[in-house]
Amino acid sequence: MIVWHDSSMDDPLNDLEALRAHAAARLSAHRHTTLPDTPGIRRAAVALCVVGHGGAPSVIVIKRAYRGRNAGQWALPGGRLEAGETPLQAALRELHEEIGLTAAPDAVLGRLDDFPAASNFTITPLVVAVRDPGPLTPSAEEVHSVHHVPLHRLAAPDAVRWVPQPDGGQLLQMHLGPRMVVHAPTGALLWQFREVVLLGRTARVADFLQPEWTHR
Repeated sequence: MIVWHDSSMDDPLNDLEALRAHAAARLSAHRHTTLPDTPGIRRAAVALCVVGHGGAPSVIVIKRAYRGRNAGQWALPGGRLEAGETPLQAALRELHEEIGLTAAPDAVLGRLDDFPAASNFTITPLVVAVRDPGPLTPSAEEVHSVHHVPLHRLAAPDAVRWVPQPDGGQLLQMHLGPRMVVHAPTGALLWQFREVVLLGRTARVADFLQPEWTHR
């Protein structure tokens, strides 16, 4: 249940400054999970980047270019860590390289749990809120399209669907817009952001099922 009211300027679903304050507090209280380095597992970082769009805070989601790794998949701006980089440095670098958005370190509000992707990456998600992102300039080599998902949509009850699987498990689907259905890993990170930051709940994602086509 969303406990914030709907119309005043201190509603984080409607006001970016309110979102920054609430997100920082809730992420500070969230005891995020950090996975240890393991042989054969590479590290990556992504930015859950919230900006004002169309008069309301929205999170940026990209569709990968139809070439290379994860071709055509929904994703958050991000990628593997370079030598000597921290997850924070990598997330901000990739945010700039992939969509042309420059975020200062003080735009980072906190982080969520490391996610063990089936593609042998450990993904660290950083939550970022940028007041003035300026025009976005996505890299044609890496990004097919950029999408803004309003936080109201992300928090909506019908945004989350659990699809029963033959083995008895359930597959998460985040229904975020027309023809926009996002699965784990990206869907898991968006779901935890929704639960922890927007709804104020305790939530973990490490055991979420991942579709077979995300294993590559």
